[in-house]
Amino acid sequence: MKKIISVLLAALMLITLFSGCGKTEEEKTDEFVIVTSFYPMYVMTINVTRDIPGVKVINMTKPQTGCLHDYQMTPGDLKTLEEAQVFIINGAGMESFLSDVIARRKSLMIINASEGIDLISNDEDELNPHVWVSVTNAIMQVRNISAKLAEMDSKNADKYKQNAEAYIAKLSDLKERMHRKLDGLPNKDIITFHEAFPYFALEFNLNVVAVVEREPGTAPTPQELKQTIEMIKNTKVKALFAEPQYSGSAAQTIANETGVKVYTLDPGVTGDAEEKDYDSYIRIMENNLEVLTQALN
Repeated sequence: MKKIISVLLAALMLITLFSGCGKTEEEKTDEFVIVTSFYPMYVMTINVTRDIPGVKVINMTKPQTGCLHDYQMTPGDLKTLEEAQVFIINGAGMESFLSDVIARRKSLMIINASEGIDLISNDEDELNPHVWVSVTNAIMQVRNISAKLAEMDSKNADKYKQNAEAYIAKLSDLKERMHRKLDGLPNKDIITFHEAFPYFALEFNLNVVAVVEREPGTAPTPQELKQTIEMIKNTKVKALFAEPQYSGSAAQTIANETGVKVYTLDPGVTGDAEEKDYDSYIRIMENNLEVLTQALN
């Protein structure tokens, strides 16, 4: 009798186990999993997918990663991408690792948020990928993300579009407020820390006189520092804009030698660890507006 009971209990455990597996697999199939490459794409995507049941958004990199220049994917990144149906990227060359992703996940749907945006190139004909720093371009990226997600997940198409329009209304208001304050500034010459602001400068008619670090995270050589210092002394530039993601030592050296004041402009590539900070980009740009108004007025 004891043997029969043991067999029945074992059979019941197997049935329970397989029933549980079946349910998990069903839930996994029903969930629409979107992975974003880095923080700016994450902020846009959570706004587009806001309050849509069954849609899960995961940011592949940590919120403090910053720009993905020369970023090397980790085993954790690959594991994150394994559960994704869609991978949303900035494009324009930002995700240099994209070919590795495509090679590993040939069926993965990829949304290039920069599609259709006019790109700026530097003197070496390298495309500048920092398109989201322009509010106008950010709006275009939100539209691209929304349109592609509506195609891929048609049952939620109307919700994606409604969310996108609600967020775009906020971005449009931000853009109008920024133009109102920046268009009339008497001084439009700025020096930036690295090449994150050409699209921003183009939108608000600012003149980037010099860039301290051509390669992000790579300190300028003594000769480059000397050239920048001499250039500042021969112009009327009064402000140097560092970035919170990088060391400000080079900027401080230039300030000490020239008397220019160092301010901070944030390209919006990092955020706090809060899971869904919907207005992060807007707050960052509002702060940039206040900094520029103070520095250039």
